[in-house]
Amino acid sequence: MPEPEPVTEEEFRRLCDFLYRRTGMVFTETKRYYVQRRVTERMAATGATSFPSYFARLRSDLRGEVEQFINAFTVNETYFYREDHQLRCLSSDLLPERVRDKRRGDPVRIWSVPCSTGEEPYSLAIWLLENWSDVDTWDIEIVGSDIDTRALQAAEAGEFGKRALMRLPPEIVERYFELIGEDRWRIIDDLRGSVRFTAVNLVDPEETRPHGRFDVIFCRNVLIYFDEASRRLAAENLYENLLPGGFICLGHTESMSRISPLFEVSRYADAIVYRRPREAPHG
Repeated sequence: MPEPEPVTEEEFRRLCDFLYRRTGMVFTETKRYYVQRRVTERMAATGATSFPSYFARLRSDLRGEVEQFINAFTVNETYFYREDHQLRCLSSDLLPERVRDKRRGDPVRIWSVPCSTGEEPYSLAIWLLENWSDVDTWDIEIVGSDIDTRALQAAEAGEFGKRALMRLPPEIVERYFELIGEDRWRIIDDLRGSVRFTAVNLVDPEETRPHGRFDVIFCRNVLIYFDEASRRLAAENLYENLLPGGFICLGHTESMSRISPLFEVSRYADAIVYRRPREAPHG
């Protein structure tokens, strides 16, 4: 099949508008090559011979093409124990504070969104088993969610390469993983079964609210891909998914204070996090 023609300026704008409306992600002219490459891949995969024919397929969602198109634009670079200062804060400050008013056996809910291929939610499970003395006292529920359905399938499989495990101590790898091939490991079944994975679009309240409310949400390094309006909408959705007094952890370059006035800043020894006030703000 001949190489598809580069997308025109108008076609590029239509693609970016479509992606923005569906996901809140913003791609500008500086990302034209990135967009072109992924559209070319999807055109080849679907057999489309021109941009108009591919875009017609996309708009009609023929054979689930919207899902495949969105999957092509997500970034899934991650590894275990990433930004571990927040993990330390979770076990030393956030969870002890959250369980203070709970009864033994009450649920403690943690949400990793976006969870990519599973490294973050599995890291949370491993970290708590290793570092939180009260881990067996509470009914802990960890949910990992992402808009990328391929990433979710990989997360559920729980198989990882050497790069994903590079930050883990050897004894942790030995305890929670089994070697399944050359430089390839799988999370042990008990741990894999302790994390639930779901698909979610952060800018769509119809998808976020059914997940219920959480004690702690990890939402790291995704809001940077949104414009101001989409960031605010995502923040409002996340606020609704937090229990009063619950915490949200962002990536180290992100600041909720610049996005939404709904949250309070909470400073701890290991991390700065954001909190849904115990009482809804008046006014």
